[in-house]
Amino acid sequence: MLDLGIERIGGLGIVECRGRIVRSEAAFKLRRAVTSLESSRIIVLDLSEVSTVEGGGLGMLVFLQRWAFDHKIQLKLFNPRKSVHDRLGVVNSLQPFEIASLQEMMVLLANADSRFAMAA
Repeated sequence: MLDLGIERIGGLGIVECRGRIVRSEAAFKLRRAVTSLESSRIIVLDLSEVSTVEGGGLGMLVFLQRWAFDHKIQLKLFNPRKSVHDRLGVVNSLQPFEIASLQEMMVLLANADSRFAMAA
């Protein structure tokens, strides 16, 4: 089962993922969440609480990577567990997944928050 939380802060979209991305319904749920953030410049998938990613989930991550590229959106993965990180390394996509460090996430959040505050 996969639970998702979606947040938007200025041009930053964050999808918080919890559970497993192993079945097609979880993969399609993830796709709907990410594509709903089409107006974002950067989308971060927080994988901190994802325990497993299998074939369908890996395929969807590759699809979302391509979708983001086609829409001129930066797609970043954040804090995947070692087992998930290892599975990501198995995938031969056009380019490797971009994994954001904690430092980079702090900068992204600070910049998004300051731009959001100026717009308000």
